[in-house]
Amino acid sequence: MGCACSRVGVGPARATPPNLVFKCAGKVGHSVLPPPRAAVRPPPHLPRSRSPRQASSAAAAMAFEKIKVANPIVEMDGDEMTRVFWQSIKDKLIFPFLDLDIKYYDLGVLHRDATDDKVTVEAAEATLKYNVAIKCATITPDEDRVKEFNLKQMWRSPNGTIRNIINGTVFREPIICKNVPKLVPGWTKPICIGRHAFGDQYRATDAVLKGPGKLRLVFEGKDETVDLEVFNFTGAGGVALAMYNTDESIQGFAEASMAIAYEKKWPLYLSTKNTILKKYDGRFKDIFQAVYEADWKSKYEAAGIWYEHRLIDDMVAYALKSEGGYVWACKNYDGDVQSDFLAQGFGSLGLMTSVLMCPDGKTIEAEAAHGTVTRHFRVHQKGGETSTNSIASIFAWTRGLAHRAKLDDNARLLDFTLKLEEACVGTVESGKMTKDLALLVHGSSKVTRGDYLNTEEFIDAVAAELKSRLAAN
Repeated sequence: MGCACSRVGVGPARATPPNLVFKCAGKVGHSVLPPPRAAVRPPPHLPRSRSPRQASSAAAAMAFEKIKVANPIVEMDGDEMTRVFWQSIKDKLIFPFLDLDIKYYDLGVLHRDATDDKVTVEAAEATLKYNVAIKCATITPDEDRVKEFNLKQMWRSPNGTIRNIINGTVFREPIICKNVPKLVPGWTKPICIGRHAFGDQYRATDAVLKGPGKLRLVFEGKDETVDLEVFNFTGAGGVALAMYNTDESIQGFAEASMAIAYEKKWPLYLSTKNTILKKYDGRFKDIFQAVYEADWKSKYEAAGIWYEHRLIDDMVAYALKSEGGYVWACKNYDGDVQSDFLAQGFGSLGLMTSVLMCPDGKTIEAEAAHGTVTRHFRVHQKGGETSTNSIASIFAWTRGLAHRAKLDDNARLLDFTLKLEEACVGTVESGKMTKDLALLVHGSSKVTRGDYLNTEEFIDAVAAELKSRLAAN
């Protein structure tokens, strides 16, 4: 369904029209997409030919000896405004410099609908095979989106599907630009937050209960049955919730958290509420401690870092008064909330990386932490000018490619990813930025059109800065 077309050193794979013969993985076949239903509108982000500026950008990079990337990466395309500038990122910042084999999967909402969401599963499975995926932001349809696109059903979040298959931990970290003010000025170093992206409230079973009655929790095990009385309802009823996690998933969470903190040479904190949830949260605390003692304690001590468990309320207070420079491992719900808290505290969701990492540290999926920027896309559809921040999406490419470089021992590729990240930050710090950042830097009442670049102008500015840094080598 989500056939992965290899592309070597060229532009991105394009959506294949129905019934058009194509070549893929050495075989000739027909597109698996069915003819579009009459009521479904075609994707508003159709492929566009290269502009003279894009052609100039590619020509200017011809003198640069392309970096050969030995092994493939998985690309997951997305929706709306992020899909538009995702294309520009590839055309101007990736393909002119890298000889890259891409396994392409279109996770645009219409293609997910056409494939009954099989493409999402196939993309996740390809990620496990090739170890590196780079994902564009995607629509998670609600009732309004189902009507807008005439979808077959309200498909689940592609991020949730991918997380469940990869069974990883989501690590988010701010991109710091010196001239972008922080709401928490004391945060002079990044804070990397790890969200255990499995179980708890996100896989819970809940119910509204009518009238009086007894609520019980029953586990029918192979060797024993556990039957617990939870509450005796005597009035009009109420609500109930049952949630779970597994030892295997918690251990994977611990391994991934320990590994990334050790790689960064930062201390690691786990936050729970084990004083209240003595057995549930206590299990997280016990497994983390066991993993640390067995595999990481000596390494941490040699590196001058440490692991510590803290209560979630104590950890939030500590985070606000700290300078940063640590990894914060959170349970699923805590990580969902605190990652947005950190993003805003550091300045913007548009300046936040997001990496889903497997427990073994070998397989990752990198993406932007924000959504598809629908409001800007509506302007773009009407031919209006947009100023959309693409930095987090650029960093999705750099973080994914940097991991590919480490797996392949490719020093040139790793150096390229560092220079591209430096080019992004350097462009902003030189005063060239999109409107969202200009509002933070100058204040909403003082920003004029001369204070910011539009979507394409900003990517062009990053490309120019990148070429300058590469030429200085």
